[in-house]
Amino acid sequence: MTSDGAAIAPGVTTGRPRLDGIDVLRGLSILAVILLHINIRIPLDKSAAGQLISKDGLRILLWNGYNGVIVFFAVSGFLITTNCLQRWGTLRDVAIRGFYRLRFARIAPLLLALLALSSALHFARVEGFVIDSSKFSWAQAMFSALTFHLNWLEARHGYLPANLDVLWSLSIEEMFYVFFPLVCFGLRGGRALIVLLLAFVAVGPFARTVLTQNEMWADHSYLSCMDAIALGCMAAMAAKRFVIGRKMLLAVRVTGLALVILVTCFRRQCWQLGLYKHGLDVTALALGTALLLMAIAQGGKPGSWLTAPLRWFGRNSYEVYLTHSFVVVTLTQLFVATGSRYAWSPLWFVAVAGLSGGLGACVARYYSEPLNRKLRAGWIRAGTKQ
Repeated sequence: MTSDGAAIAPGVTTGRPRLDGIDVLRGLSILAVILLHINIRIPLDKSAAGQLISKDGLRILLWNGYNGVIVFFAVSGFLITTNCLQRWGTLRDVAIRGFYRLRFARIAPLLLALLALSSALHFARVEGFVIDSSKFSWAQAMFSALTFHLNWLEARHGYLPANLDVLWSLSIEEMFYVFFPLVCFGLRGGRALIVLLLAFVAVGPFARTVLTQNEMWADHSYLSCMDAIALGCMAAMAAKRFVIGRKMLLAVRVTGLALVILVTCFRRQCWQLGLYKHGLDVTALALGTALLLMAIAQGGKPGSWLTAPLRWFGRNSYEVYLTHSFVVVTLTQLFVATGSRYAWSPLWFVAVAGLSGGLGACVARYYSEPLNRKLRAGWIRAGTKQ
């Protein structure tokens, strides 16, 4: 979610053209998250249009939010590794201070703004944005968000308001960002790094099934999601090192797409195969995403006008993810307060999703990206003077 969309060359803040296929993946993923959060508050199956869709169809359309986050994790691992290889040449040469500065410039401005706005809404007692004082204090929530353990806090005490709950996944990504350059430096970016990444992949299913008795922690723990990030990292390393032939590239693309479709669309079959029981559904989805990312990196084509809306969502996925809850909560409360008929709920779905994308795009264009560029440019100038 927080990774840059294009690889960054040494010494500059703009990279090569974006890979449209990756933006499509991120667009689909963020839409899956938004639709889930709308449906929790305005169930589509209560409308006549929703009743025309089969239960399996509704599950595919409305209940893939968590899977969307897993795809984000794999994409983040892929893009961060690709960007590091583009900027520093090899992972063993990653500049730790430079890495942290780039991540801070991308992530911190919007995160701090979100926490400030969430705090204001909490103290103003705005419905839907108030932290339950019987579970958490405001200070606990802010501290957990800033120290990347909000996922642990929620697993112990329950859900925070939706505008803060989205930060559970950012806690996992941020913990990855903290340790990634240190591990690359310590292991010299060689075979030992690959062994460590494979270990994360192997441990992931056990973390989701054997190593926890808490349902939320099973899904939201660091080890439960780190296998997706690790597979993304290894996909980037493989795409950089190996040139895949045309026939093999097709096989990689088809296999990746088949795994993603299996997990997101054929849940009954996944259950029959024992994927859920053994925690392998997430691994299969992440592996499928990693294979698609490799195929996109080596054989991606410019997107067509048909995928333009998805690419628009994907380009602004970090901003949309962190801000969409403000739109979703406000408008779904308006739906209830005005006594709107469920017959109109499909239009509300479209409106809320569209406005969520629009808010994210505006925040990206006028706030987070300008600050991102300004911070990076300032550090580059400071480094040049030194």
